[in-house]
Amino acid sequence: MLDYKHLEALARVVQEGGFERAARVLFLTQSAVSQRIRLLEESCGQILISRTTPPMPTPAGKALLKHYRQVKLLEDGLSAKLTDSSDSTRTTLVIGINADSLAHWFIPAIKPVLERMDLLIDLRVDDQEQTHNYLREGEVIGCISSESSPMQGCRVEKLGTMTYRLLATSAFINHWFADGFSLEASQLAPAVIFNRKDRLHHQFCEQCFGTNSDAFSAHYIPAPEQFFEVIESGHCYGMVPDWQSTELLRFGQLQEIVPGTTIRIALYWHCWNLTARPLQAFSQQLLINASQYLMD
Repeated sequence: MLDYKHLEALARVVQEGGFERAARVLFLTQSAVSQRIRLLEESCGQILISRTTPPMPTPAGKALLKHYRQVKLLEDGLSAKLTDSSDSTRTTLVIGINADSLAHWFIPAIKPVLERMDLLIDLRVDDQEQTHNYLREGEVIGCISSESSPMQGCRVEKLGTMTYRLLATSAFINHWFADGFSLEASQLAPAVIFNRKDRLHHQFCEQCFGTNSDAFSAHYIPAPEQFFEVIESGHCYGMVPDWQSTELLRFGQLQEIVPGTTIRIALYWHCWNLTARPLQAFSQQLLINASQYLMD
């Protein structure tokens, strides 16, 4: 039988990034937190967390944490339903999300549910192709991902589509792509890519040239506003979502390098297949409101 106080200690150490911080949150001494985790490891017969900085769960620890988070979400939902009291403990929803969604539509879409329910949001930000891994590892209860297939124990709903275009200033295009957008020119011209997990730039070039290449001269700027700023300033070229570029394209401040050629990324909401009230309410609001900001 698992002791959930011991599981809570394990979860807090991982969440807070250390034993001392976890102890403060739990109103315990650091030695008491360590003792709880040692007892949990003894009952399981294996190490559950590495004593590194920060501490990291082992595969067995990840499995236990996933179980603990699912049970706690169900308990929070039941408690809210039974008591309907503002004094009950707030439910925290840990969610994986891509940076473009966070910068554009996500907060307005969930605003109504945050106003109606006493929820806390803990976001894990990564590329839309990577957030699925957080759900697979049990680090989040739901994620926004470009993956369309549900994993075991989860459900999936389509949110909508984001469209990206390869953009630059006219001066940049005249300097680097005067003879057109070729594979050689694309590799010589300075590009900007969100991070080393981001494959949008590579997908676009593969779509244009029929070959996959990593030989780009690229800045890596994992922040949507600053990413856009270096393109707008004429320093480089890159893949920009329509929501961010429409006005500047309209007034000619930016131009498409390959007019009419786009990458469309379908986004999906994946979450645990649980009947917990907080998760259900959040998912419903997200699906309804995302359609106001994303294309079909």
